[in-house]
This record gives sequence, C-alpha cells and structure tokens, in this order.
Amino acid sequence: MESSKRFLFLSVILALIASPVMGRAFAVEEAAGGTIFLPLVARNYDAVASLRRIHAPFFNVADITGQKFSEMAIFWFGRVSPTDNYTDVRVAYNTSELVIYTATFDRWLWYDTTPSASDLTQWDSVSLYLDLAGAVGSAPSPSSYRFIAQLSNGGTLPAASKATYRGNSSGWNAQTIAFTAVAGWRGDSLNNNNDSGDRGWAMTFRIPFSSLGVSAPPQGATPWGLALVVHDRDDPGGTPIPDQAWPGNSIDANSPSTWGQLHWGLPTYTAPPSTGGGTTTIRHKLNGAVVPDAAVGGTLENQCPGDENHIWNQWGNLNYGYGTGINIQNQSDIADWPCFSKYYVTFPLSGLPAGKVIRSATLTLHHWGNSGPGTTSYIHVSTVASDWSENTLTWNNAPLALENVAVAAVPMVGACNWPCVPRTWDVSYAVARAYAAGQPLRLALYSSDSGYHSGKYFSTSDAEDWNAVGRPTLTVNWGNP
Repeated sequence: MESSKRFLFLSVILALIASPVMGRAFAVEEAAGGTIFLPLVARNYDAVASLRRIHAPFFNVADITGQKFSEMAIFWFGRVSPTDNYTDVRVAYNTSELVIYTATFDRWLWYDTTPSASDLTQWDSVSLYLDLAGAVGSAPSPSSYRFIAQLSNGGTLPAASKATYRGNSSGWNAQTIAFTAVAGWRGDSLNNNNDSGDRGWAMTFRIPFSSLGVSAPPQGATPWGLALVVHDRDDPGGTPIPDQAWPGNSIDANSPSTWGQLHWGLPTYTAPPSTGGGTTTIRHKLNGAVVPDAAVGGTLENQCPGDENHIWNQWGNLNYGYGTGINIQNQSDIADWPCFSKYYVTFPLSGLPAGKVIRSATLTLHHWGNSGPGTTSYIHVSTVASDWSENTLTWNNAPLALENVAVAAVPMVGACNWPCVPRTWDVSYAVARAYAAGQPLRLALYSSDSGYHSGKYFSTSDAEDWNAVGRPTLTVNWGNP
C-alpha cells in the first residue's frame, strides 16, 4: 500500500507540473478510502513566461500604418547617446500582411548610395528575423526568415537596398522573398551622408503572409519567433559601432531559441472558478503600501528640450523619480523624440491573501492635463521583469518591456476638479501571472501616438496627501478556489 501511495502521489505531481495553470490546493482520494492532501503549488501561466514577447493586434483595414498607426502595439530597445541608438517598434497585422515599423534615434545618418546585399549591414539598416515555428532551435531552419532593409534618402526601397534569406538548418541561404520596405528620416540637412547632425530614421516592413507560404494567423495562433537588430554607421569610414538588438543584445541571430516571441492578438484572461472572496485596493501609503513610480524621457521637467548637447548627452540619463505629475507621450515624427516619455510603476501584491483566485484587476491613473491640443492617445501597459530604483531610473537604464498586456484609448481632458478624470486599464492577465509567480506587479506605460502635442499628464504616487485618491491605484478582485 505504501508503494502504491507513493506512485499515486508522484503521478499526480507530474500531472500538475505538466498543467498550464496551477495555484489551487488538490486532494486525491485513494481506492481504499484514504486521502492524500497535496500542497499548494504556484507558477506562471505558461512555461515561456520569461521570454520577451509582443502581442500584435489585428486590424481589418487595408493600410495599417495609414489607418491604424496610432493603435499599433509598441515595444523598445537600445539607448540614447551620441553613438548609441534607441529604437521604438510598432507591430500589427491584417488579413494579408504583417507590418513592423521601427523608429530609431540616431545622430548621424549614413547609407550606401550603391548598395549591395553583402554590405547592407555596414550602414544604417535593420535586420528583421522571423521563425514560423516559434523561438526554438539552435540554427535557422526552413521556417526561419531574415529581412534586411538599409536606410535611403526616403521612400520605398529599391531592390538593391534590401536582402532576404531563409534558413537551411545550419545557416542562411539568400532567397528572393517579396516584401516592401519604406524608409524615412529627419535631420538638419537636405540629404544624409554628411556630418550635419540629424535626429533619426524610420523603416516600415510590410511582409505578405503569402511570401511566407501561410495565411494570416488567427488570433491566439501559435506564436512565431521574432528578433530585430539595428545596425549603425556614423561616419564615412565605418568606425565599428555595436549593434542594438531585441529581445536583448546577447541574442544570437543564428539561434532562434534566443529570440523573442510574436503573439497573434492581445492577451486575454479567464479566471478559474471561484467562490466568495473580496477586493483589495493597493495605493501608495494606503494600509502601508509602498508603490514606487517614475517617468523617464520627456517628462514634465524635461519636456521637448532643444539643446543638442542636452538631448544627446544628458536627456537619456536623467532621473525624475519624485515628481507629483508625469507625462506619457510619443508621436510619429522622429525629430521630436526629446518629447517622448514613458512611465514605470510597481505595485506590491504581498497584501493579497495567499492561495486565492484572481478574478479581475484594474489599474487606475488620474488624468489632469495635456501637453497641447493633441488627440486621443492609445496608452499601452506592458509588464517588466526586473526591479528598478525610483531614484536612479532613467530612459537609458529602464528595464525593457516583457510583454504588452493592455491598451486603452485616452482622450484629451478639459477643466476638471481634482483628482480629475480616472483612466483605467484591465490588467487581470498581468496580475494573475505576477501573483502566481509570487512577484510584485511591475508595469511600464507608453503610448503609440501619431500627432504632435499628444502627451497626457497623470498624478503619481508622490502626489500630496490632499490628492491621495489621485495616486495610481490597483484594484484586485479575488475569490476562493
């Protein structure tokens, strides 16, 4: 009997380990009438939770960048300095193509006026990697693709400024694969390839699904592998400059298992069955909670500076951890990147009772102002995987997004009485994952605006006590398994 008990116990444990969702207590009845009680075991909701990923929204429109640019999902990588490049990336898809747009902060723009496939990455260019089988494998397989697009003086790239490759299970073979790439740039001169300072450049990839031999993936389909590498040239001689890459500079472009993930459609959350329960509100200083937050970039104290030395040497390294208000802002004109601003906030979940089911969770920020007569902003919430310090966080050292988990349309705000207008995001998916992992909820908020003067101002955890209700708030509804 003892050996059969052990066998039953191990069998159930193995079944639980294989289960995609865990977090309840289980009781297993034996044939003889006894009961084995198994302890509560909790982990993330899937085995690849540590991989950076982007959830690409689906838009049923013909021209994504023309009609839905300000609603595309967004992530970022790199840093700002005279020689380092930073890149915003927007992603979406429709019934016929995947669209990926990169916008790179770059002070010196150089491209080859007589390009060839062999030297495209020796100039300002970007390599896009896709693997239809996912972020798996130690070498490029026939499901792996590489697309290279080099900067030009603007417009749709000619064939010579592009290159395409397909994996052969050991490396890459050049192969003709139809796609469109469109370049754009902003600077102080009529042309690139000179020592007149510039602001940056953009590249739009439009990759037909038919070029990859597939139909548009349905929402929720198996994710693809995804990686991006931005190549930089800052002078005519081609002084070596390290690439900047996503999901991190340590990736191996020839090993898809080191890439990130491209998911189809925004994440959803369905709570497991539960009974009873309650609601917990988490806000800085409420019941002793500590909720650190900080804006980085073109926040209220640093908005849209114009001094060249400041923006290239200081802007990305400044800390604004203790302001009572923050700005969230972005736009399509790369020249105005000193106006761009993100917001980071961490909510402790230690105040939630243990062993519960997360039914729903809502993030609330109070919106009290705008940076100008802009338009509605689509503000995205992403999780981040690592801790950060409120008094040292900057644009350049802030952790990258782990995955985008929610988005909300935030219109302009007019005159209002404090705490002004609450704006909310459904973060149930993110809270459930953090709670199951025994981690705080670490979030980054950034917008995918297109228009000028589109920034939105919100109160922070450092808002004065008279505006305590205006501080960022996480409301969690939970139940009993």
